[in-house]
Parts: sequence; C-alpha cells; structure tokens
Amino acid sequence: MAKGHRSQIKRERNAQKDTRPSAKLSYARVSVQKACYVLDAIRGKDVDTALAIVTYNPRYASEVIAKLLKSAIANAENNNGLHRENLYVEECYANKGPTMKRIRPRAQGRAYRIEKRMSHITIVLNEK
Repeated sequence: MAKGHRSQIKRERNAQKDTRPSAKLSYARVSVQKACYVLDAIRGKDVDTALAIVTYNPRYASEVIAKLLKSAIANAENNNGLHRENLYVEECYANKGPTMKRIRPRAQGRAYRIEKRMSHITIVLNEK
C-alpha cells in the first residue's frame, strides 16, 4: 500500500500523468487486426500526411481513425496550445475490446458462432 495522506497520493499520481495530446475511441466496431493496418501506415508521420493517408485509404477503419486523428489534433491545439504544423503521430495502437457473440443458423439444425470484435483505438501526438 502507498504511504501518506490521500491528497499526497493523488498529487504524486497526477505529477506522473502524461501531458501529450491524445484521443481515445473505446468500443470501435472494427477488429484490432483491421485497425492496425491503417495505424501502421500513419505511425511516425506528421499530422497532415497522416490525415491525407487515412482520407484516401479504402478501408472502413480509416474513416474511424480519421475522425479520431482530427479529435487528437483539436485537443492539441485547444487544450495544449500546440501548433498543427509541428505535430506528428508519436504513438497509435489498438487494444482488444469485448466481443459480441452472434449465432448463424447452419444445415441440419446446427448453429455456428459469429464473433463481432471490437477494439479500443488510441492516438498520441507530440511536437517535433
């Protein structure tokens, strides 16, 4: 257990908090594998290039990630006071979310399970 008063523990925890601008989307209806194809393409790129990549990418996940990237850029400009031309995508990753289980009727009274996967997508920006 941590020692000290509750306010002191909270103060120490807040001092370790990450100050980089970011955006997170929970329960996105796209699988982690499909989201990672798009995230791998934009990792390390500046935000204007990354936005151009996801805009012209034909995958469904790119629409979701484009919206999330715009949100992260707005967070950087409004909350942290950073300039858009200096920003780049430092981290982007997708973690596994819950899976919806559905039933598909098959021949001779059988039922196959269909798993509709979800993911939690995070984009972290930083200044050059």
